[in-house]
Amino acid sequence: MRVAAVDCGTNSIRLLVADLDPDTGELKDLDRRMRIVRLGQGVDRTGRLAPEALERTFAACREYAGVIREYGVPAARTRFVATSASRDADNRDEFVRGVVEILGVEPEVITGAQEAEFSFTGATRELTGGHGLRPPYLVVDIGGGSTEFVLGEDGVTAARSVDVGCVRMTERHLVHGGVLADPPTKEQVAAMTADIDAALDEAARTVALDRAGTLVGLAGSVTTVAALALGLAEYDSSAIHHSRVPLEKVREISGRLLTATHAQKAAMGAIHEGRVDVIAAGALVLLRVMERTGATEVVVSEHDILDGIAYYAARGA
Repeated sequence: MRVAAVDCGTNSIRLLVADLDPDTGELKDLDRRMRIVRLGQGVDRTGRLAPEALERTFAACREYAGVIREYGVPAARTRFVATSASRDADNRDEFVRGVVEILGVEPEVITGAQEAEFSFTGATRELTGGHGLRPPYLVVDIGGGSTEFVLGEDGVTAARSVDVGCVRMTERHLVHGGVLADPPTKEQVAAMTADIDAALDEAARTVALDRAGTLVGLAGSVTTVAALALGLAEYDSSAIHHSRVPLEKVREISGRLLTATHAQKAAMGAIHEGRVDVIAAGALVLLRVMERTGATEVVVSEHDILDGIAYYAARGA
């Protein structure tokens, strides 16, 4: 069964076209791609999706519509999920109308709980067969606008979404008068850390963050930290998937990113140009999560909410 899944987040929009094996439940990738569109530009401050952010997103949707047509995926098996930025925006109806006109499917502006379930399913369906990992799994999906914490084994037992993400933290703490701190001051980093820690306190009221047998990290901030930990000259998904990054390495990378200039980060080939300005905040979120949970390492997964969306699209759920 051929399906298409679109995950539209605060920073990026991604497409997966895949065939699902009905006997094994395995997804075989046919096309997987990502565009940085920064849909959440300014949403934390204004409460609205900016016109230029909408146009960048619609341009990516037009590209994806062509790919979906090329692979012959019907609208009934195409699922478009929108997350944090579009949940927060007063003008999200404008976003919905544009997507429907381009792709012929209505975006589902999902709740944090739904986002957590999709992320958990996408990240853990292939982990249950071994890999030397101990359940329960704590899946942490660090997005642009929010971070999801999902604890479970065969399914989700507890989940919480909090408004801490790499774009939101950067815009809230590291941008003043439209100018990005280059690099951040110690005071800015301290304020951002306090904000992250408060969100972790909030998440811990629902999810037992210290109960995890294995910490699984998802999304661009985590995979970029993994790429830097592996010393990759350029991003390599196959090398990153299921890599394990020790806490001390995450601490070292976070410190390096928080003290580097924009130009120095841009020169690190493993960092996508659309993440250069927000990766320091994303790495700090990951570090504080690991320190709070007591995790000695994070298992990095390239399979995440996008794979979960595709799986549920195939099931018609």
